[in-house]
Amino acid sequence: MAQLMSLLVQNAILVVFAASFAARLGLPVPAAAVLVLTGALLAAGDVSVPGVVMAAVIANLLGDGAWFYAGRRFGYRFMRMLCRISLSPDTCVRRGESLITDWGGLSLVAAKFVPGVSVVAPPMAGALGMSVRRFIGFDIGAALVWTGLFLGLGWVFRNQIQEVLAVLAQAGGIATAAVAVLLAVILAVRYWRRRAFMRLTGMPRISVEELHELLSGEEPPLVIDVRGKAGVQVDPRRIPGAQSYTLKALQQRSLDLSHAAGRDVVLYCNCPNEVSAAQAARVLLARGARRALPLTGGLDAWVASGRPTSTD
Repeated sequence: MAQLMSLLVQNAILVVFAASFAARLGLPVPAAAVLVLTGALLAAGDVSVPGVVMAAVIANLLGDGAWFYAGRRFGYRFMRMLCRISLSPDTCVRRGESLITDWGGLSLVAAKFVPGVSVVAPPMAGALGMSVRRFIGFDIGAALVWTGLFLGLGWVFRNQIQEVLAVLAQAGGIATAAVAVLLAVILAVRYWRRRAFMRLTGMPRISVEELHELLSGEEPPLVIDVRGKAGVQVDPRRIPGAQSYTLKALQQRSLDLSHAAGRDVVLYCNCPNEVSAAQAARVLLARGARRALPLTGGLDAWVASGRPTSTD
């Protein structure tokens, strides 16, 4: 522990920059903890306050800027790729959509404090057409809030932090084991959530070809688009005749779904492994649908097959 503190004192600006940049790229680096420890050191006058703040802000801007550019360049499919490798892919896109649509540019501030979304908000902003100037302004503001908060916590609780560090240094192996157990518990919880996600991806699907045949039959299924507002804004196309309900709307008991009772329903989204569509399918099955199936590949698969779309 003493070596860690010595490293922070001697290379505080570099350590803060590296940790902040890695965190903004989505790597599992405890940048907030580094800032809190650095804040405790600032009180002793061992570290340059302007240097640390500037390092953190520049690191945030570079990391977020890379994702913002990728969002502008590759659009919505880039965010789906990011969420596909997330430990929480079922909520990754939806949380990003909700923040952007509800908060606008301020979502870049809020996202830094929402686990699993901080990496998604910048490319989402890029995909939705936020201007570069507006992005830079909001991101610098977000970085200052994020940096200032954790440095401030370290400054305010510097005495308590020093006491905790002293105890950890004396505990030696016991402290290391406790930290290892805590990390193991966190990973176990996230693994359990990942398993729950995989169970959703394992439910029956319907292919584009099968859906096209059913739509041409005597009793066509009810088709529901469960994409969020941001997803529709990025790509307004939809399968002809599809009704639009967000997953959140379908989960509300007050929504009248009597027209889905006793019918076959096909649901689609543009999310990792059709998870939102799968969750919506379970809701409809519980509320009387005869059969509810997610569309394999979502809207992208329908478009790629050359089938017609509408923008009504």
